[in-house]
Amino acid sequence: MADFLLAAAGFVLATVAMGLFRILRGPGDDDRIMAAQLLSTGGIAALLLLAAAMSVPAAVDVALILAVLAAFITVAFVKGAPRSEADRA
Repeated sequence: MADFLLAAAGFVLATVAMGLFRILRGPGDDDRIMAAQLLSTGGIAALLLLAAAMSVPAAVDVALILAVLAAFITVAFVKGAPRSEADRA
């Protein structure tokens, strides 16, 4: 079972690496923040898979902290983003 979890974590990290390309080459800020959300979600998933494969229960706490920080980053981006005329009405 541990081999399957490690393979799944490797697959998740591969998809996260493709998201990193979008952050570096994203055409706009919206694309980049969505890719950052992908990185945080994928990182949390990989961390949880590795924790289950290696039987490290403390990693769940770290994953929870990362999830909360990712939510705060998204809220900060939305609050700081300029509004269009249609949003103001």
